[in-house]
Amino acid sequence: MKIHPFFGATSAWCAVALMGTSVFGASSALAAGATDIQVWYSLNSHNKQVFQKLVKQFNSDQGEVHVTLKAFDSPDAIESALPGSVKGKDAPNLVQLSDNHAPDEVAKRSYILPLHTLLAKYPIKDAKWFLAPEHAFMRDAKGRLLAFPYMVEIPVMYYNVDAFKKAHLEPAVPARTWMGLQDQLVKLANGGSRDCPYTTDQPVSINLESLAAVNNQLYLTGDNGMQPKVTPSFPLDLMYIRHLSTMISWARTGLLVKPELEAKSTQRFANRECAVLMSSSSNLGWFNDTRSLKFGVSGLPYYPQATSTPGDPFVGGAALWAIDNHAKDQNKATSAFLGWLAQTKNAATWYQNTGYLPLTAQAFASTDKSYYQNLGDWQELVGEYARRPTPTERGFHVTNYPKIKAMFRQKLNRALEGQDPAVSALRSAAAEAGVIVRQH
Repeated sequence: MKIHPFFGATSAWCAVALMGTSVFGASSALAAGATDIQVWYSLNSHNKQVFQKLVKQFNSDQGEVHVTLKAFDSPDAIESALPGSVKGKDAPNLVQLSDNHAPDEVAKRSYILPLHTLLAKYPIKDAKWFLAPEHAFMRDAKGRLLAFPYMVEIPVMYYNVDAFKKAHLEPAVPARTWMGLQDQLVKLANGGSRDCPYTTDQPVSINLESLAAVNNQLYLTGDNGMQPKVTPSFPLDLMYIRHLSTMISWARTGLLVKPELEAKSTQRFANRECAVLMSSSSNLGWFNDTRSLKFGVSGLPYYPQATSTPGDPFVGGAALWAIDNHAKDQNKATSAFLGWLAQTKNAATWYQNTGYLPLTAQAFASTDKSYYQNLGDWQELVGEYARRPTPTERGFHVTNYPKIKAMFRQKLNRALEGQDPAVSALRSAAAEAGVIVRQH
């Protein structure tokens, strides 16, 4: 049984049809004396509605604080608009910023108020963060939380249960090794899923970042960039070469539908066109509310030659950052809103309806087992992130990673299109990344 206490099921929502830049709640009548705060955010269509309904509930539950939302088409649009708003003295109180794997640098921006500083004055009570503090996500070198870890996601493997059954795969679940999955993809292609046996919308996360973490390997030198005063590099060694060579062969034979931009891959999976999709867990709520789609969730594949037991992929996503230079009453109101989001019922609603990791341990504990009934290994996959991660799982920090990741994607696209062999693609990627890391 699928539990959705916040929404009725609907297949009409499209996760890529974002509403453009708009203000939600601005026309609502403010209670007399209420402190108004503004939140900038960018979410897919489904999760956007989850967030809007939560904020609407917050505004109606009390009259001391009123939250106004402003939606953006993309995280990049937020980054572009933020400096001008700060200069113009109309900056938001909270802003969603994606994980750039250099949170210390974000925290040094003149307009950022680190979360640990805000909560030192206006603490959130009775909430225990779910994500183990050893994870590098949104934490500085001292382990202090710099932003509200609200949009934390992990890469997972989604699979269409009906497609597996149609191909007579028993049990109707994907293999956890890449070669085992390859055998299944051949059967899926021959058993009704020829047009799209497997696809992904996150080629860098799946084929580089998570390949390291799941196979218990370091992604960067210098302890994944955690060693101070050490400029890390990307080895991209034999394991990556073998893997990318395999992916090139899958693309050439049609087992892999090459990654597509603008979330076309996720839309195709929602439309039951693809048998296997490797993508963000933040699509889970959308898929779960698509009535015609029967799917499960599994962990990413690994190579037994590299590790006997798969590790956990890196967490990613985004967080809500507090903006500095607001009046004390607004900072207090901002903390009050974050505290409300952290309340068990509200945090559980967010987790269960989106696929982001739980905000708090209480939200995870309060989620009934019936919620996970048709979601494959989702409960076990989530539970892993409450424990202390190994050094290869906790994440990585590196300067200029968004630029590096964009370059990595271009290199992977060329390789999957047959333009470059795996060896030259990865050697070129590693060399260019070494240059970008040193740019200021």
